[in-house]
Amino acid sequence: MSALAQPLAASLVQSVDWLAVAPPATAAVVALVVLVADLFVPEAKKAVLGWISVAALAVAALLLLPIRDGDRSTFCVNGTHACSYTADRFALVIQFLVLAGALLAALLSMTTLTDEQRRIPAGEYWFLLLSSAAGAALLPASRDLATLIVALEVASLPAFALVGIRHGDKRSSEAALKFFLSSVTATAVSLMGVSFVYASTGTLYLTQVAQRLPHVDGQLHTLAQTGVVLTLIGFAFKTAAVPFHFWVPDTYVGAPLPIAAYLSVVGKAVGFSGLILVTVVAFPSYADVWGPALAALAALTMTVGNVGALRQQATRAYSAVRLLAWSSVGQAGYLLVPIAAAGYAKDAQKAIGSTVAYALMYAAVNLGAFAVAALVGRTKSLNRVSDYRGLYATNPLAALLLAFFLLCLAGLPPGVIGLFAKVTVFASAVDAGLGWLAVVMAVNVVIALFYYLQWTALLFRAPEGEPARHRLPAPLTAALAVTGVLGVALSGAPQLVLRFTATGLF
Repeated sequence: MSALAQPLAASLVQSVDWLAVAPPATAAVVALVVLVADLFVPEAKKAVLGWISVAALAVAALLLLPIRDGDRSTFCVNGTHACSYTADRFALVIQFLVLAGALLAALLSMTTLTDEQRRIPAGEYWFLLLSSAAGAALLPASRDLATLIVALEVASLPAFALVGIRHGDKRSSEAALKFFLSSVTATAVSLMGVSFVYASTGTLYLTQVAQRLPHVDGQLHTLAQTGVVLTLIGFAFKTAAVPFHFWVPDTYVGAPLPIAAYLSVVGKAVGFSGLILVTVVAFPSYADVWGPALAALAALTMTVGNVGALRQQATRAYSAVRLLAWSSVGQAGYLLVPIAAAGYAKDAQKAIGSTVAYALMYAAVNLGAFAVAALVGRTKSLNRVSDYRGLYATNPLAALLLAFFLLCLAGLPPGVIGLFAKVTVFASAVDAGLGWLAVVMAVNVVIALFYYLQWTALLFRAPEGEPARHRLPAPLTAALAVTGVLGVALSGAPQLVLRFTATGLF
C-alpha cells in the first residue's frame, strides 16, 4: 500500500460503538440463531424457539439501560458531526417502545402458535418477528436518509410475510398482498424523494440536509421541494394516514392476531419516528410546508378512522379486530397533531414529546385490548364484538381489563393515562395556534366515545346462551398482567410519561 493510500484508508476506518448498537443487533443475531435452530429442534419442542425469542427481546430492551445517560453516536464521518447512528434520548425511548411492544406480541404469539401449529411454521415465524423488530429498533437511531430507508424496509419486509404466514388461508394471503403493494408504493415514493434531496444538497445526513436545504441553488430549488414532498408522502403511507390507510382494516383482520397487535403498535412507532426525523431534524426549513400538510392529514385521519369504526356497527357481525383497526387509524390522527404543531410551535421538542408520550400510552392499552381479543378468539374464531357479551360473567378480570383499556383509548376515567395523553396532544395544538385542529380533535373524541362505550357496556350484559369459558395460558396471562399493571400505574402517575419522553432531539 502506498504512503498516500495508508492515511486515506485509516481515515475511512471507523470504530463501532457496539454497546450503542447492541439492542437492534441482539434481535438480529438471535433471529439467525432461531432460524438455524429450527432445523434441529423436533416438532414437539418448537415452543422453545418462542421462549428464546421472548428472552432475546427482553435482553435487547435491558441493553438500553447502560446507554440511557447520554448520546452515543457511531458510524460517523471523521472530522464532522455527521453520524449514521445516534442513540440519543429520542432513539432510546422509541427503541424501548418497539422492543417492549414486540415482546408483548411475542407473548401473544406463544398461544397462537400452539393453537395453530399446523398452519403457522414456528421457526420462520420467530425469525421474521425478530428481524422486523431489529429493523424497527434501528430506525429511530438512524441519522441519515439511506439508513432510515434501509431500517424501514428491514422492519417492513418480514411483516409482509408474517401477515400472510397462515398456510392455505386466502384471507391472510389477500391481506399480505394489500399490505405489500401499499408498502412498496410508499418505499418507491420515499426513495425518489430521498434521491431528489440528495441531488439538491449533496448529502444524506439529516443534520447536513437541514443545514444545506435553505441554501440550495435556485436552479435546484424545485428539485429540493419535490424531494421533500415525496419523502413526506412516503412516510405518510407508513403511518397509515388518510388517504393512505386503505390497507389497514383488511390487513389486521387477515393477519394472525398477534401480528395485527404488532403492526398497530410497532408498525406505527416505525412510521411516526421516521416522520419525526425527516420533518423536525432534516426539513425544519420547510416547516411552512409540512406543518399545514400534516395538520390537514391529522384532521382527515382522525375523522375517517373514527367514522369508519362507527360504521362497523351497521353490520350485524362486525369484527372486534376490524373495529380496533379503524380505531388505530383514528389514533394515528391524534399522533399526527403534535408533529404538525412542531411546524408552528417555538418549542418543537415539547410538541414531539407529546407525540411520543401519546404513543407510549396507546401502545400499552392497545396491546392490552388485543391480548383480551386473543383470549376471546381462542373460543370464538370469528372474534365478533357480539362475542364479548357477558364476558364479565365468565372472566371478570379480562372483562375489567378490557373495559379499562377501552376507557383509556376513549380518554375517560378511570383511564387517566388516556385522558392525560389526549389533553397533552390537545394542548400542543392550542399552544401552536392550531385552534381549528383542537376543535376537530374534540369532536372526534366525542365520536369515538360512542363505539368505545358501547363495546364496554356489552361486556357487562347478561350472556346469551351458554357462556364460553376462557382458559388463560401462561404467556397470555403475562401479556395481560404487564399491560394491565402498566396502564394502572401510569394512570396513577401520568406525569412520569412526559418525563420519560423528553426527546432530546435538539
